[in-house]
Amino acid sequence: MARGLMPKPALLLADEPSLGLGPRLAHAALTHLPDLNQRWGTAILLVEQNAREALAVAHRVYVLRLGRIVLADKPEKLTPEVLRQAFLG
Repeated sequence: MARGLMPKPALLLADEPSLGLGPRLAHAALTHLPDLNQRWGTAILLVEQNAREALAVAHRVYVLRLGRIVLADKPEKLTPEVLRQAFLG
């Protein structure tokens, strides 16, 4: 991730940044993303399986199923039931 931030990009694509990390490191990696967004103005597209952690740092949420957007909203508007329905169909 540090290497991708060196040129100070306008957009950072973060594909599963917590993959292979222990719970503490995964949490640390994801909780630093909002700081990058606020301090540097870097927009971040986060693809993450850990929905709880991703929802905690997201401004917008898009749930994809078979390549199609099945849910798009602000994280604070999403209830567990709405998310369950979007993920499981």
